[in-house]
Amino acid sequence: QVQLVESGGGLVQAGDSLRVSCAASGQTVTSYDIGWFRQAPGKEREFVAQIEIGGTAYYTDSVRGRFTISRDNAKNTVYLQMNSLKSEDTAVYYCAAKNWFVQSPRDDSKKYAYWGQGTQVIVSS
Repeated sequence: QVQLVESGGGLVQAGDSLRVSCAASGQTVTSYDIGWFRQAPGKEREFVAQIEIGGTAYYTDSVRGRFTISRDNAKNTVYLQMNSLKSEDTAVYYCAAKNWFVQSPRDDSKKYAYWGQGTQVIVSS
């Protein structure tokens, strides 16, 4: 099994940038597909981005071009770089791990077996 801990959230202004981190322990992040999800108050949890074991990245339409998911294998950490932040990006951000043998869709939160505790991102206007 793998344990995940998010960090790096905070309060920023619209247009600012922020990088949140997902540190893994127990297993290497290269053994799993790692996804970022977010949940805003009163909304369903939604898919943000995923990086596959092989390194291929995927993004939801609303963040494509602004957010970048990356992986540092030496630090066993996955990052989500968020640029040009908007008020609608305000949410608790979670990272999650999906076993390689679990089939798509990659944006289905039920496909991910391991979750972190989340980190709060608030974007003010």
